[in-house]
Amino acid sequence: MSQSVYDTLEARGFLYQVTDPEAVRRLLGEEKLTFYVGFDPTATSLHVGNLVPIMGMVHLQKAGHRPLAVVGGATGLVGDPSGKTEARPVSDAESIRANAEGLRRQLGRYLEFGEGKAVLLDNADWLCRFGLVDFLREYGRLVSVNRMLSMESVKARLETGITYLEFSYMLLQAFDFYLLARDHGCVLQMGGQDQWGNIVMGIDLIRRLLGRPAYGMTFPLLTNAAGEKFGKSVDGAIWIEKELVTPYHFFQFWRNTDDRDVARLLKMFTLLPVEECDELPRQSINRAKEILAFEATRMTHGEALAREAYGDAVREFGQADAMGEVKTSSRIADADERLKESGDDPGRGAPTTAIPDTELAQGVRLVDLLRRAALTSSGGEARRLIQQGGAYVNEERISDVDHVLTREDLRQGEILVRAGKKKRHRFTTG
Repeated sequence: MSQSVYDTLEARGFLYQVTDPEAVRRLLGEEKLTFYVGFDPTATSLHVGNLVPIMGMVHLQKAGHRPLAVVGGATGLVGDPSGKTEARPVSDAESIRANAEGLRRQLGRYLEFGEGKAVLLDNADWLCRFGLVDFLREYGRLVSVNRMLSMESVKARLETGITYLEFSYMLLQAFDFYLLARDHGCVLQMGGQDQWGNIVMGIDLIRRLLGRPAYGMTFPLLTNAAGEKFGKSVDGAIWIEKELVTPYHFFQFWRNTDDRDVARLLKMFTLLPVEECDELPRQSINRAKEILAFEATRMTHGEALAREAYGDAVREFGQADAMGEVKTSSRIADADERLKESGDDPGRGAPTTAIPDTELAQGVRLVDLLRRAALTSSGGEARRLIQQGGAYVNEERISDVDHVLTREDLRQGEILVRAGKKKRHRFTTG
């Protein structure tokens, strides 16, 4: 491995804290190591916020490293206090087991499991075998309460109160890391930024009991441009289980991304080259959103359902790059070809009007074209449409009521004008 996947993670915005950056960079570039990420099954499904560590795992596995995906069948019964202002509801064992089975299936969509590949484990297999006194005598004596109290995940809860049940979570997760290091050769734990204290505690336990180094890496808490926690909608969390959030609504969640977030999310939630992720929004912000939505849906629900969701969105709202001008390595290009073959090419059935080339050379006001195409009934209505953000030229929103179209707006000899979601008209030179 000539180039460290560490650089890939850094370029794509995955890194928040690393215990020994140079050592981790070197190890990821020179060796094939085993790493782990834990997922507590406190819900029936993973949500898009969980995709941050999952995509980090995907990149490491593609670089030749071995993932251990640990489902917290035991720690899920305790509840991680990290990132919470109050105690989580205590889940019953039957719900945790059912949730764990769902998470196992979902993780298989992103990681390759099998001989010599990713390994799926459940910490109930080792933690639930211990007696309380035996566990505390063996491992509790190695952990400093003073140090635990200094960790942010605990300090943040001291004012509102933290139960001993939650307080013990840090030791349980530290033990997980130790056992995985001992039995599976795991040298790196990854998780969200709120897991830093738990990870550091595990590294210390490994040093004490095994006398060898281990490392930790955390990912940033993802927020959108408005500062809101990523992965939420007006209807709640965006789950990856299609029975909870349909592939179409999953697609639309990504398609409605704030313009300011598109490049960043393309880097984190697709496997497109970093340079392409930066370039796509500069070419066409709406096409970049379509590609983000398609790729994220394809990775989560498979290509067939991604094509179906994309096709439904195109039929309802139109296509951002109907002229096919934006070059991309995304598989969305195949979906576009299928749409054309099926007769669903956006705008194909739109009425067409010829504009004299001499008129276009001088420039034609968009307001006049909207009226000419009967997309609006008057100039006043056309101006209001533009001001309200409902007018598009070649699937790019136009907000200037004095916007003028020229030959430079021709795309393959045509100009596609849209009013609202569904009303379209083509103009050709003649």
